[in-house]
Amino acid sequence: MRTNWDLTVFYNDFDDPKFAEDMAALPGNIAAFAALIDKDMGGDLPKIRTLIAEYEQLGTLLERLRMMVSMTLACEAGHEKANAANAQLRRAFVSVEQAENALSRYLASVDDLDALIEQDETLKKNDYFLRRSAQEAKHTLPETLEEPVLKMQLSGGKMFSELRDKLDATLEVDYRGEKIPLSAVRSKAYDADPAVRKDAYDAEIESYKKIELPMSYCLNSIKSEARTMAALTGYEDVLTMTLDQSGMTRATLDAMWTAISEALPELRKYFKAKGRLLGHKNGLPFYDLFAPVGESTRTYTIEEARDLLVEIFSKFSPELSEMMARAFDEGWIDVYPRAGKRGGAFCAGCYQLGVSRIMTNFTGSLSDVSTLAHELGHAFNNQQMLRVPRLMCRPPMPLAETASTFNETVLSDFIRATASPEEEITLLDASLMENTQVMVDIYSRFLFEQKVVDAQADHALSVKELKETMLWAQEQSYGDGLDPEVRHPYMWACKSHYYSTGRHFYNFPYAFGGLFGRGLYARYQQEGESFVPVYCDLLSRFGSDTIENVTASVGIDVTTPDFWRAAVKTVVDEALRFDELVGE
Repeated sequence: MRTNWDLTVFYNDFDDPKFAEDMAALPGNIAAFAALIDKDMGGDLPKIRTLIAEYEQLGTLLERLRMMVSMTLACEAGHEKANAANAQLRRAFVSVEQAENALSRYLASVDDLDALIEQDETLKKNDYFLRRSAQEAKHTLPETLEEPVLKMQLSGGKMFSELRDKLDATLEVDYRGEKIPLSAVRSKAYDADPAVRKDAYDAEIESYKKIELPMSYCLNSIKSEARTMAALTGYEDVLTMTLDQSGMTRATLDAMWTAISEALPELRKYFKAKGRLLGHKNGLPFYDLFAPVGESTRTYTIEEARDLLVEIFSKFSPELSEMMARAFDEGWIDVYPRAGKRGGAFCAGCYQLGVSRIMTNFTGSLSDVSTLAHELGHAFNNQQMLRVPRLMCRPPMPLAETASTFNETVLSDFIRATASPEEEITLLDASLMENTQVMVDIYSRFLFEQKVVDAQADHALSVKELKETMLWAQEQSYGDGLDPEVRHPYMWACKSHYYSTGRHFYNFPYAFGGLFGRGLYARYQQEGESFVPVYCDLLSRFGSDTIENVTASVGIDVTTPDFWRAAVKTVVDEALRFDELVGE
């Protein structure tokens, strides 16, 4: 089994003649596609058919180059050739975005686009993409500003985003007399030794002082740019822009937050009970948030994690289990933390080759196994979307987080069902650690980002203000569940999601996907094997309609709090049971 991912499926290396050939051909291919948009082809129907084919072909080329470059930099931040290629790709994507905007404006100008779609099979297969693109025309940049604004972003938000990742990947933390990567010290939050957890937390907090100033500039610049882009593209604010890009209404977001906020007092009982169990009197200190509890403090080798996941998911879907085995055996996963590697975890898919690549920072905890299950859920979602055309494989982030959380729920349910009574509290804690992050911590991140975005109207927040705002947001969500003296004022520097220039409010999608996934799992428990093909079909259609329409297709109304309350209650029940066990 390989523990470093295999990128040779894209190119042998950065000296591969094919890589150089494709990089050289890219600008011409983009220009050729852009020229087609203005070309007379004897009618809109043949023109749209041609544009679809050429756009798909361009997407294939971009995908291979992007995968090679971005995956390399995720694990080798200082790779010179990858960094040079990335600079070229960033410039190329300016031209791509201009071409996409031109395509949107053209489609919006087509007389009776809906009628054209209905009379042609190729257009029908790409209907949502075409209609969505036409609607997006009203939110494209003014043509006179388009090129200069997009080019300025290269030296603005996008450069600050890259700088943030470089700072994170290269930061060395002074831990017990040695220097280790930030990702390695953060993984010690799951260690069974309380002294290790406390020392790692202290070392982590201290280390951020080395990068807090540039990090603050990165964050302020990106969020200030977001406000500018929202205004230039005709949106009321950044959140409205993000919701529209996600194909999601404000009613859905408000319904979800209503259900979560109602449950916060009961969810906090879990944190307080865990604090008592670990000997704390004033709530749970942040450094013990992920501490293992109970008699079972088992760790896993990567081989054990592989075998466990393949076995568990074979009972749900042989197709999913077989894909997991392939992922481990064929080098889809880069497993361990190391210097120069980003923290966290992610999954990226390659439509053309039908494969994904997953980055984790695995150290052996049950949470790390859950992270593997999560990212492999994304990979399975990618696999299901191979059923539809490439242009229909753009799921909005809230839906894209569904399969990942569904996998986490399957794993948690299996482990708890096969555990001994002595292990119940340990496994309840493992489940609650994940699910309260999805709700309680994500809520704090949403509140924090709202404050930061709003503040940009009159000033950039200082490091001190950013820390105070983060502590305020943690107070609103965690409340008395966390020790007010031992929280995490640098979560804004820790989480890469705040620094995405293309996905602002990259937080609520996790709450949506987490709870929607739990709702789907409840359906699976009721319907059994007959639900599996329904589930797979649903995953394939995540890029084929609005969020409200996709969820309604399986009988779920996400626009009112009732569905969300039912999903939240499954976590509240676990929190109350944990509190009861600690009391016993």
